[in-house]
Amino acid sequence: METELSAVKSSAGAIMQSASGSSDPLQGQALISLLLPTRGRPELVARFFDSVVNTADHLHAIEVILYVDEDDPGSHHLDGGPLQTVRIIGPNRSMGAYNTECYKASRGQIIVLVNDDMVMRTSGWDRELRAMDSRFSDRIYLGYCNDLLKKGGLATFPILSRSTCELLIDPYPTAYTGAFIDFHLFDIFKRIQHQGFERIIYLHDVVFEHLHYRTGKAAYDATYSKRGRFQDDSIFIRLSDNRRHAAGRLTLALRGEPVATESLPEAMGEAPLAERGALFFYFKKIFLDSQLPLRWRTYLWIWFTLRHSAAHGLLKPFVKG
Repeated sequence: METELSAVKSSAGAIMQSASGSSDPLQGQALISLLLPTRGRPELVARFFDSVVNTADHLHAIEVILYVDEDDPGSHHLDGGPLQTVRIIGPNRSMGAYNTECYKASRGQIIVLVNDDMVMRTSGWDRELRAMDSRFSDRIYLGYCNDLLKKGGLATFPILSRSTCELLIDPYPTAYTGAFIDFHLFDIFKRIQHQGFERIIYLHDVVFEHLHYRTGKAAYDATYSKRGRFQDDSIFIRLSDNRRHAAGRLTLALRGEPVATESLPEAMGEAPLAERGALFFYFKKIFLDSQLPLRWRTYLWIWFTLRHSAAHGLLKPFVKG
């Protein structure tokens, strides 16, 4: 199918190319925007496109927003064929910045963060996402599907309405270089859950399979190796005030109270600088955070303490090999 291409400048100075293979109206279907930053993986992106095309019920009501680095010419040609595709070609940036630029270029009512190492397995997944979106008249929710890895434990590929994104102001903070956006959003919704609002929706029967190298479903490539395993840990801790304010905004909206137009706190606050004292530091910063449910903050406290210990080699005496 022939496509029409146009190029405009994005807010970041990147080139955006729209490749739409269909001019069909939405026919009453809510538009779904799939945000897809990618680098050096054209074959995986093609596989992802195929999975979307082969499983969606209403392909005309789905768009993919690609962000491709300008120094990755092997990916500049990527096109979803019958799938509405917008390409943003720009400088190498953080994962948060990639997704933010994709979000700004999107038009959908339903926003989904996706990876090039995932595939849609469930036929009619878009129908299920639209049904989820219509559950609440205020459109405030965090949805996610079964990735066959984290499963219900984490919103690995988070789904938000545009209304929720606007309330959050900065749903995908640019401070995150390669990870923790899923934890960031999950943490915000755990906070409003603690206030009595259950707006986390897990679609167990809808599979977005994560073909990650740690599951043996992919090779360990240059894109994986580029990401520092622990580099975003301190960012997550320093953005705790951001999440508190974001949760507060959502809670006000859920209560029907006015929400002020304001910017959220950016990364700030202390982070553990030395090997010692991590247990108490994370106890103070996470476990004593009364906005969080006890089970969630207990998990985060233990998990971050172990990650800190691993990052500083403190677990080597307990690990064989």
